[in-house]
Amino acid sequence: MSAKITAAAILIHAAPETVWSVLTDASQYTRWNSTIVSIDGTIAAGEKLAVVSTVDPARTFKLKVTVWEPPSRMVWSAGNFMFKGTRTYTVTPQGDGQVEFRMEEVFTGLMSGPISRSIPDLQPSFDQFAADLKVAAEAE
Repeated sequence: MSAKITAAAILIHAAPETVWSVLTDASQYTRWNSTIVSIDGTIAAGEKLAVVSTVDPARTFKLKVTVWEPPSRMVWSAGNFMFKGTRTYTVTPQGDGQVEFRMEEVFTGLMSGPISRSIPDLQPSFDQFAADLKVAAEAE
């Protein structure tokens, strides 16, 4: 079983609660996040989301919020033992009014190798997501 990992991190000049508020307000995602075409659902513990991203606008990703630790960590996941995607968002205070935002996606499962190779490179989208969040949170 292999794993494929994509990650992005950025320093944001805002309080953790401000970053968390922007990050978890699904109704505003398309306003600030240029990587999201649409998002349906509520970002909260145990909730289900339907997300369409610019990486593959023809596909809707059905995700569940599986970890909820405001204002520092949440996890969205989908899949099973054959192929599972797990996206972890962390907001970590750095002092001087800054936080580090980190987003990491890990693909695992029996079929993760072949399926991962068919997925477009997520790095540009991750980097843009982090940059967009920085702009939105610093404007709050």
